[in-house]
Parts: sequence; C-alpha cells; structure tokens
Amino acid sequence: MATTTGHAYGGVIFDFFGVLTFNMVEVISYFEDRERLPRGTFLRAWADPRGQDLFRRLELGEIGQTDWNAGFAALIGVEPDNLMARYLHDAFPAHQVLKVARQARAAGIKTAVLSNSLGREPYDPYAGFDLHGTFDEVVLSAEHGVRKPDPAIFRLVLAKLGVPAEQCLLVDDSEENLAAAHRLGITPLLALDEQVATKRLRHLLDLPDV
Repeated sequence: MATTTGHAYGGVIFDFFGVLTFNMVEVISYFEDRERLPRGTFLRAWADPRGQDLFRRLELGEIGQTDWNAGFAALIGVEPDNLMARYLHDAFPAHQVLKVARQARAAGIKTAVLSNSLGREPYDPYAGFDLHGTFDEVVLSAEHGVRKPDPAIFRLVLAKLGVPAEQCLLVDDSEENLAAAHRLGITPLLALDEQVATKRLRHLLDLPDV
C-alpha cells in the first residue's frame, strides 16, 4: 500500500527500554555485578509471580516507583533505596537507533515512542532523551492505564499518529509485544542489537546510511 511519504511505511513505533537504550540483558547483568548478585537473580525475580505483579502494577500506574523499589528489593535481597536508578544505571541511549528515528521523521515518516513505563519519580529514566523533541508522539503506559501487549495501547498510538496499522512498523525487543502488534496488522521488527536494528530499519524505511 502506498503512503503519502513515498516510503513503504508511514509510521514507526519504537519501544523505549532495550530499543532506544542499551540492550536490557546487558543492563541487568551490569546491575547484578555492581550489586554482587549471582547472574540470573534479577530475571528469576522478574519471572516470579510477585515480580510480574510489581512490574504490571507499576506499568499501569497503580503503584509508584518507591513501592516497586521496596517490593522488588525484597525479592532479590538488596537495599530498596533508589533501586530503579541503580537497576537502570547503564540504560544509556542507543544513539544509532535514535539517529534513524530522527532521519525517518525528517523524511516525513511519523514516529512514536511506546513504552511500558517504569515510573518517573524519584528516578526518571526518560530524562535526557528529549523524546518529545525527537518523536511525533510519546505514549507511556502508566499515563493511560494500559500496557503492552494489550491491543488497546497499540490502537491508541496508531490513532495519535494518524497512520493505519498496515502502514506502521513496530520496533521492539519483546516477541510477545511484536506478536500482539502483528495481529493488528502492524509490521514487527525484533530489535536485540543496535547495529542490526539500525541497518534493518534503514532498509525497510528506504533511508540512506548517513
């Protein structure tokens, strides 16, 4: 289907954690090393029903970051003080992906960030990224009470962009989220490596390597 931009896609939706930041597996590993935790401790707690519930409630805005800090700290056996900031210490910007996002927007392709929010207080993981200056739309789950992979949040961001699902691409590091978006007609792009994702994005969006 042709788009008004002349590109194969009229819109691109970017996940935040692990796509616009460093790979989250590495971020978690560095965190465990700093905290002197055995590798795998964080992901085991994340997979625990109690950990899943803490993340779900935080992402929906039902609890704040301080509550998450206390609950998750108890699961992994560390101090709760500013745990989110300690966990995300190495979630630095994925500069090459951000560069492609700016390039796509300059080419007339609508761009959005769609993030399952991890809260903004007392630690704001989005600070320093200038998301509102870089993207056309920013949708954080906690601000809307709905989270990925719920189809409703994909429909919300599509409506904000004004782009049909069939003309939109989702870049995410979660296969579950990509599958949910694909069922709505959105084209999925699994992004686990910054360089690979950047190359694939430029190809799909017909953007020059600059």
